[in-house]
Amino acid sequence: MTTLPNKRILVISDTHTPFQHPDTLRFLQAIKDKYNPDRVVHIGDEIDSHAMSFWPSDPDCFSAGDELIRAREVVWQMEELYPKVDVIESNHGSLWYRKAKHHGIPREVIRTYEEILFPKRKTGWKWHYDLTLRLPNGQPCYFHHGKSANNLLASQKLGMSFVQGHYHGKFNVQYWGNSERLNWSMNVGCLIDDKALAFEYNKTTMDRPVIGCGLIVDSQPRLLPLVMKSNGRWNGRLT
Repeated sequence: MTTLPNKRILVISDTHTPFQHPDTLRFLQAIKDKYNPDRVVHIGDEIDSHAMSFWPSDPDCFSAGDELIRAREVVWQMEELYPKVDVIESNHGSLWYRKAKHHGIPREVIRTYEEILFPKRKTGWKWHYDLTLRLPNGQPCYFHHGKSANNLLASQKLGMSFVQGHYHGKFNVQYWGNSERLNWSMNVGCLIDDKALAFEYNKTTMDRPVIGCGLIVDSQPRLLPLVMKSNGRWNGRLT
């Protein structure tokens, strides 16, 4: 179990770069200015890899190489804001490895996440399959990209507080208790640009993505929505 002060943990939601919401970096800067988190967790899908998908990709989107170059540029700007980040492995973030495995390529010849996104230099971003942190109140909190559409039930089965992303339309906090303590579960939404070609599939669903991040302050969860104006851009205020 990883320990730090963990008094203010920012949970960055699925950014899916380079298809992130156009105000993502401004939003993350404002969060840093106001809350100055002492730990940052990116819950996964830091990049989209649309062109690498097992599903048909949009022919009018970027090629795999161009997409990676553009995604890196955004990730590097996020790294300037937050030099140390714990990144959770995810279905989109791991597409290189999933594709390689599908085609029989062994792990020994595949680059690491760090080498792909930060070539030729070191970074404070570290990847984990999952992560359990000790909160200031002494209780554990489990982080995973996406365990279950029912995050409350997942938290109860884990027996501890739980944070996840993956489900773009879920943005909630739910509490539950047992004989030992009060626990909670949190879904942190996403930071995507719903108008991007990579998310054309969203048009077939009733659920819409909720744009925002999560924050854990003094062991308690908070939701930070990116509230938009009628034109789809951020209104510039943190709620």
